[in-house]
Amino acid sequence: MAFTPRQGGLRSAVSAGGVLLALALLACASSEARKVEEARAVVRDFFTGLGSRDCAALAPLLATGGSAKSCEDTVRELHEHQMELLDIVDATVDGRDSNAVLVRIKVARDGAVKEAPLVLRVEHQGGRWKLRL
Repeated sequence: MAFTPRQGGLRSAVSAGGVLLALALLACASSEARKVEEARAVVRDFFTGLGSRDCAALAPLLATGGSAKSCEDTVRELHEHQMELLDIVDATVDGRDSNAVLVRIKVARDGAVKEAPLVLRVEHQGGRWKLRL
């Protein structure tokens, strides 16, 4: 089947549009993957440093504002309940807020492994990803 010049131009425009759409989807996917990995790292770093009880190191990892408690109160409560990160189950960008990632973790609390994952929110604040507890 032969294409007229007009049909060929339309076909090129559709092909170019498809390429642009594919590139946009790849950019979004890599942006989401980066957000998810950075949020996972914040959760890992916070729980790794929790044993030190050093709020000079931990406070920059915690979200502020709203109902957020002080680093000292947060760390004290987590220690009182012997909270321990066992695994990061998964993480996804929050569908309601692209500047937040929901991270599901498996924890031990008071010496017992919790069967149901705990969902943590990691927010982008002041140019950094921070854990809201």
